[in-house]
Parts: sequence; C-alpha cells; structure tokens
Amino acid sequence: MVQHSAKYPEILAPAGDRGRLEAALRYGANAVYLAGTRFGMRSAPANFTEEGLREAIRLAHAAGAKVYVTVNILPRSREMDELPPYLELVQDAGADALIIADLGALDFAKRYAPRCALHVSTQAGVVNYAAARMLHSLGASRVVLARELSLEEIAEIRARTPKELEIECFVHGAMCVSVSGRCLLSNYLAGRDANHGDCAQPCRWKYRLLEEKRPGEEYEIGEGEDGAYILNANDLCMLEHIADLARAGVDSLKIEGRAKAAYYVAVATNAYRCAVDSYRAAGFPPDFRPAPWMREELDKISHRPYGTGFYYGAPEQNTRFGGYIREYEAAAVAEGYENGRLLLSQRNHFRRGETLDVLEPGKPPFLLTVEELYDGEGAPLEAAPHPLMKLQVPYPRPLAAGSYLRRKTGEEAL
Repeated sequence: MVQHSAKYPEILAPAGDRGRLEAALRYGANAVYLAGTRFGMRSAPANFTEEGLREAIRLAHAAGAKVYVTVNILPRSREMDELPPYLELVQDAGADALIIADLGALDFAKRYAPRCALHVSTQAGVVNYAAARMLHSLGASRVVLARELSLEEIAEIRARTPKELEIECFVHGAMCVSVSGRCLLSNYLAGRDANHGDCAQPCRWKYRLLEEKRPGEEYEIGEGEDGAYILNANDLCMLEHIADLARAGVDSLKIEGRAKAAYYVAVATNAYRCAVDSYRAAGFPPDFRPAPWMREELDKISHRPYGTGFYYGAPEQNTRFGGYIREYEAAAVAEGYENGRLLLSQRNHFRRGETLDVLEPGKPPFLLTVEELYDGEGAPLEAAPHPLMKLQVPYPRPLAAGSYLRRKTGEEAL
C-alpha cells in the first residue's frame, strides 16, 4: 500500500434531528452531516425545516463544528426546477458544504450556492483516481469514496489526485449490499425508492427458497432456524484501524446513522473522537491501537456483528440473522446538578440499587450504583418507570450535561 504522512482526520457525525445534532457536538464531532426536508437520501429521520436548519448551523458553528447538508438524491427532471431556490436557502442559512450525487445538481450548486463547498456523495460511486480528478475539475473540494474500495485503492487515489481534494470514507455503521447504495430491491419489493431516501431495507428480510413445481414447500437457503439472510452485510467498524486509514490519506472519518438515536450518535462519536485524539497524542504511530475501552464502547450501542467492510479484502456477511445485538440501553441522561444530586431525565426503566454504566464526553466510562432515587420533586422512588420523567440521584460531583447512564440488558441478537 502506498503510504502517506499521517493526518489528524476529521470526525464527521450524523445528525438526523436537533437531539442527534446536540449529541454529535457534545461528544466531539468536528463536523456533522444533515438534511433539510427535501433532496436528502434519508427520509426516515425528522431532518430540519428551514428555521431548524438555520438554528442547527448556528449551534454547530458556535461549537466550532462545520455543517454539510445532504442534497444527494438522484433528482428527476421535474425536481430540478425546484432545486435552485433550495440551494439558495441552504447557502443563506450558512452551510459549509453540500453533499451531492448528481452531476446536474452539482452544476446547479455551483451557480446557486457558490459559497458552499461541494462534496461528492458516495452515491456517485467514485472508485478511481480519474473520476476523482474529473470531479475536482468540476468544482468538488471533497469526494466521499465508494464503500467498495480497499485501503490500497484509496491510497492510490490519494497519490494520483490533487492534494487540495479531500477524501472522505465511511468508518462505522450499516453497510449496504448494493454498489454504494444504488439499489432497486426496495423499489421492486416495497414500492419505495431507495434513491430518493425511502429504502425499506429488504436486504435485511428473511428469505426462503420456493421451487416452481413444489408449491407451498419452502426450503432454507442457509443455516439458521428462521431461514437465511443472504443479503445481510455486517456493520462496519474501523476504530482499531485509524492509523491505516490516516496513512492511506483519508481526511474525514464518516459515521453512518442519521436515522439512529442520539445515544448511538453520542457513543460512536465519543469513541472515534477519543481514538483519534489518542492517535495524535501518541505521535501518529503506524501500529497505533486505541485503548480497549474505546472499542468496547461500540458494543454498547445497537449493532449487527462488526467487520471491516472492503478495506482489507472481501467483506464479511452474517447470514444467520438480520437483527441487532443490544446489550446496553440508555437509562437516563444527565441534565444538571443541585444540592449534591444529579438531575436526570429517564430514558428506560431502572431501579434503585442498580449499577449503571456512565459515559461522559471525552472520558472512559465508569460505574455508578443508584443507592437512592428520587422523583423531580424530591420524593423517594423504588423505580423510574415513566419515559422522560425527571429524577434525582445523590452523587458527590456533577456529570457533564448530556452524559448517559446506561444499564446492561444482556440481550443477544434479535
């Protein structure tokens, strides 16, 4: 592999709504990517109205973070006439960059949002240096490379493209079984257009084989009591390989998950933030490995079995099940501190006497036993059963606002 001087890569976190945005900023994202209510490739998250977009950008900039707005659907001709005013709105709101997949949209962005940097989406399927060069000549300042590339291929692209062109790669989260997300399964099987942000994820469904001349007789395609998940890719996790990514020339480490919860965003962002900062503090050693607790944190969010995607060769698939591993859940979030008590907002049921796992931004986790538990008015409780109820827990020091108190559930893949 062609190697380059080590870099201090950007941590780019997903922000599907205001809560997830705040989690990303609180836990150390250098930049966030999000969408308005139109033209983005994720329709499931709440996304941001015009007013919400302006406020989101203001919050991010106040925290020293950048905002990249996704305009990355593959728009049909009838949608193109509606794109210029939207691009003008996003530029006026103060976005730092636009993430674009379509060449027509790229041309429009240069004309109607010239102050915004242009990032070419992974949907464009950039897999070689010639495509990256051409996109740079058309005005792109960054390419989000296709997820099907190895580290060696990424390093070659870096070596044969202008140094001003930034390279962004996905490092964590769900992997799509199609080429860079360009998939038609959802269109055929559910009538939902994946290339307009409405994927039904049929690659996660259970499948059995039905032979034409044996109606009603179903056959398993592989191992497993419930059939086989023949299209089900493992989740991506590159936390332990940050040095390899940096030496390959990757400028931005992208965490997938705009449709996932704020807790997921907080944990994943914190783990990668701490790992990258440790890498830098150690002097960018080629054999760097993060502290074990950083990798263990990623097991505390809902996930499928982890793998390294295409970075080191053929990716791994999990054909045994299509669900998630959920061994931890958020019990409460810290909101303040008064009179020797933590002020909490409940997220999931927990009881007095339980030992919770605490995550503060930028720090290793630690355990806290709930010796006493009170409601928001100070009345003693045995349990916290109601979502978002206000709670008080005695503790000798405050926790940073937004810290998570988690409980171990022990649930295996579902």
